[in-house]
Amino acid sequence: MSDLVSIFLQLLLFKLVAPVTFRHHRYDDLVRTLYKVHNECPHVTRVYSIGRSVKGRHLYVLEFSDYPGIHEPLEPEVKYVGNMHGNEVLGRELLLQLSEFLCEEFRNRNQRIVQLVEGTRIHILPSMNPDGYEVAAAAQDRDISGYLVGRNNANGVDLNRNFPDLNTYIYYNEKNGGPNHHLPLPDNWKNQVEPETQAVIQWIRSFNFVLSANLHGGAVVANYPYDKSLEHRVRGFRRTANTPTPDDTLFQKLAKVYSYAHGWMHQGWNCGDYFSDGITNGASWYSLSKGMQDFNYLHTNCFEITLELSCDKFPRQEELQREWLSNREALIQFLEQVHQGIKGMVRDENYNNLADAVISVSGINHDVTSGDHGDYFRLLLPGTYTVTATAPRFDPETVSVTVGPGEPKLVNFQLKRSTPPAAPKRRGPNSGHRGRVLPKKVQPRAARKKEMMVKQSQRVPA
Repeated sequence: MSDLVSIFLQLLLFKLVAPVTFRHHRYDDLVRTLYKVHNECPHVTRVYSIGRSVKGRHLYVLEFSDYPGIHEPLEPEVKYVGNMHGNEVLGRELLLQLSEFLCEEFRNRNQRIVQLVEGTRIHILPSMNPDGYEVAAAAQDRDISGYLVGRNNANGVDLNRNFPDLNTYIYYNEKNGGPNHHLPLPDNWKNQVEPETQAVIQWIRSFNFVLSANLHGGAVVANYPYDKSLEHRVRGFRRTANTPTPDDTLFQKLAKVYSYAHGWMHQGWNCGDYFSDGITNGASWYSLSKGMQDFNYLHTNCFEITLELSCDKFPRQEELQREWLSNREALIQFLEQVHQGIKGMVRDENYNNLADAVISVSGINHDVTSGDHGDYFRLLLPGTYTVTATAPRFDPETVSVTVGPGEPKLVNFQLKRSTPPAAPKRRGPNSGHRGRVLPKKVQPRAARKKEMMVKQSQRVPA
């Protein structure tokens, strides 16, 4: 009964302005739906491809922004990724529904959605693994059951175990000292990953994403980093291996925002598992190496969580409407979480934008950097912080900032170019007191004449 009440209350939050068809979308249907949304909202959307799958299918992204295709300084970028595992399909359908919903509500001037679209650049990748989906969908059509059918890509690789392992390096650096952010990739990383993984890595390196969620199925819980435990273990064994990030409190809050806005995730008991508040640290659930959410945090400025949204990986079509109503408010609220903490511009004395400036927060051992336009975004919970901006060849600048629960605090930095220390004056070998040049020592003429006579007497006759 409580689930029905929750869904009814969520229905009151938004007025649906057009009938929505709840069905599963094969690849061609997915593409048509994305372009349909773009045609209905051409001024605030853009469809683009980040690459192709093993079978050559495009990995299409739908962007929402008041200036599609353009990064506006101080406007944060956020993304949703669905269907990373081809047989976990609810996220794919929810993101298509979300795309239609954002377009319809924007056209009807729903002020909450208008404010969200005009103040945020939203990127939606409904399917990271379209090849796997087609295998899973075909199996469903033939009524073939199988927990793993279609999970992997066309090469049989689990894409959520395919990103470069940066956790090993960060755990070493935390113990022995070293970088705490933007860890470098191996030189041959492109040879170690699948086409879909490579496309996503290049995508997240091309945009200064601030916040992200990766939509999965098979459980109902909001999972936050780290996914990889400091101690390797198997699922269901030693469940206390919590491995928090330096931003653990913030990640818990982000996960709770989704959990409590969801129809029943926050209740804890789902799919035979119990998670307090409907959230979990990934490593305390089971250790996962080379996953996407840890990679986002360790290689970019992006804070990503993983959303497990349904017990059934491939829910029946009749269940899609109920699932949409239970996730819709949570999907919107999570996007809104990108607007918290601090943000600002980093410039030099001549007001030139400084890219790759490092923004450090005292007490949180994880830095972020400014983007190509000189703007930065640092998600923070309410509180007072000491924040420092540094850049090569510039003097650092440190400020104290009080962050409230509302919109992010604007904190700009103007760095002064470092003055190189004056080189000490080098005195020549003959320099002396008061800068006077002393004359070279000169042998008396008689002494020189005597020395020459000695040398001649020592010559051997030819």
